[in-house]
Amino acid sequence: METISRINPLWQIGSLEKASELPVSENQKGIPVFSDILNAAVGNVKQTDNEYRQAEYLLATGQLDNPAVLSVAGAKAEISVQLLAQLRNKALESYNTIANMPV
Repeated sequence: METISRINPLWQIGSLEKASELPVSENQKGIPVFSDILNAAVGNVKQTDNEYRQAEYLLATGQLDNPAVLSVAGAKAEISVQLLAQLRNKALESYNTIANMPV
């Protein structure tokens, strides 16, 4: 039976010791850079889409015993795309807010 891996979090901060393990730019120390978070979200979308396509292929060729695996993979792929879209929307909203600030 095909197993589906869990969705990887974009970043985790469980304690201050783990904060040093986050991706950081050369300018900011200890805080993940938005581009790193966005790249991780894009990678997550690619990974979940590949899992969904693989589950579709296995179902179409009769190699998938549990069809629920396909629906779970589809839901994961949809959620990861929605997360990426929300990140993009928030970034654009933030940019527009900053651009409209009076100087």
